[in-house]
Amino acid sequence: MIKRRYVRKQGAAPAAVPGSRIRRAPVAPPPVPKTQSAYPSEREIWTVVIGVILFAAAIAIITVQFSAITGN
Repeated sequence: MIKRRYVRKQGAAPAAVPGSRIRRAPVAPPPVPKTQSAYPSEREIWTVVIGVILFAAAIAIITVQFSAITGN
């Protein structure tokens, strides 16, 4: 069998391509991250304290009412 010889053909020289005329929007700057505080504010602390006290009071009232019903 005869092996074929692959001869690479020379193509035409590429023509000079002009630059793109499409106008693009400028790149937006990266967003600035929000600063986070390491400690909760005083308002948040008082909200938690009041919530815990109200929850404890509700549990106490329910316990007293349930014992009054079943105690007789």
